[in-house]
Amino acid sequence: MFLNPIFLKLNKTAWLMAIASVLFCWVFAYHLVRTDYVKLITLYVGLFVLFYNIIKLLKHNTKALTYLAFGFRAIFILAIPNLSQDFFRFIWDGRMILEDINPYLNTVESFISAGKYPVEQALELRAGMGDLNASHFTNYPPINQLCFAIAALFSSKSILGSVMVMRLLIIAADFGTLHFGSKLLEKLKLPTHNIFWYILNPFIIIELTGNLHFEGVMIFFLVWSLYLLYVGKWQFAAVVLALSISVKLIPLIFLPLFFQWFVKRNVISSKHKKPVLSEDERRKPYNQAQDNGAQKWVPAFAGITRLTSFYAIVILTTLLLFAPFYSSEFINNYSKTVALWFGNFEFNGSLYYIAREVGYLFRGYNEIAIIGTITPILVILFTLIITFLRKNSTFKALITAMLLVLSFYYFTTTTVHPWYVATLLILSVFTTYKFPLVWSFVIVLSYLAYVNINSMDKSENLWVIALEYIIVYSVFIWEVFIKKAPRKLEA
Repeated sequence: MFLNPIFLKLNKTAWLMAIASVLFCWVFAYHLVRTDYVKLITLYVGLFVLFYNIIKLLKHNTKALTYLAFGFRAIFILAIPNLSQDFFRFIWDGRMILEDINPYLNTVESFISAGKYPVEQALELRAGMGDLNASHFTNYPPINQLCFAIAALFSSKSILGSVMVMRLLIIAADFGTLHFGSKLLEKLKLPTHNIFWYILNPFIIIELTGNLHFEGVMIFFLVWSLYLLYVGKWQFAAVVLALSISVKLIPLIFLPLFFQWFVKRNVISSKHKKPVLSEDERRKPYNQAQDNGAQKWVPAFAGITRLTSFYAIVILTTLLLFAPFYSSEFINNYSKTVALWFGNFEFNGSLYYIAREVGYLFRGYNEIAIIGTITPILVILFTLIITFLRKNSTFKALITAMLLVLSFYYFTTTTVHPWYVATLLILSVFTTYKFPLVWSFVIVLSYLAYVNINSMDKSENLWVIALEYIIVYSVFIWEVFIKKAPRKLEA
């Protein structure tokens, strides 16, 4: 990497920061234990400071930033994830598919307790994933399962081999995100180096490449879909969005937000008999804008027809992707597993934890059973408000709406694992908001949540969680409610 002519042109400071980042990544990948909290924080803060300054120094040298981003990822190729054990379940599911066994129909524990070992290294995988994961049905959608199956196909007897294959898939997805993200930034007339706040971010490299979370693959399809939608290929965009949903279900929350992009953006004023233009569209000659598929004006009823067709393609494609696994047991198991995230699991919550403490004053127990049923309703109501009461008819406004809706969901949900923030971060590079970038920095505090003086106390340290969210909410409130964003970037 460092013999490349691009790097020979870098100044001394850039060289030193690049070398320091390589060393920090190496130590993080191969010489860090999750419970070594001081080392974890030191390495993470160091990497983040280096990352921030590298982008500031090289923002006009995107080739160098690209080489660095994927060079840092290459360091993790041979590493076993050290901050997450989810990958053991990924390997199990993939090998189950390879054995022609539907992974959605049985828990891992049901096999092991019966003395059955349907895949290679079954006992080792069961021990690695832990009791909680082994006792529940899998909740990973079909395209995610396809990635697991590819890893099993190339490495059915080696855990490290499976890890390497999955890691290469995630890195390949990051290449795709870089490509389509840069093209979309160009279309939106935003600085193309913004994409490196995601691609080069140590949080993304560690959580996705390092710890094998497939948000990276979901984000690739999401960004690709947004690009296709912007250039007018909405049918293809719908198919690709379904692929994103079939990696992680979270893009489902964005579906209502496309209403104004398809309908209000395309309204022809019956009074003035001429198109109603956005700021971006006003800058273009009329004929040029008409010829651009992304900026074509049609009657409102045609916009509604396209919106309906868009939704139909997304839903139908998603159902077809799930179809190979279909059975009545699958529907029952999968719905129960998804419901667990709202009614059973608690980790790194914010507003939920406050509501829980208030509830304890009146009832004293099992607050998640009550709050967990209210939270989805609040999220749906907020999404509908943003859909119909906020102006989302331009593409930047649409992406900002997606960012706000997903933020509200994470602010109110019971569980926010660190890698969840990746989707907020990629959306933010197309907006003026920086609170997801700040969150990607302070999210490391969630790994300290179980640091307690009393080792027998397994509950989260709420002081640590409070510090994380005080920082995040302070920046969020400043940017959304106090600071006035430049009008030229609001379109």
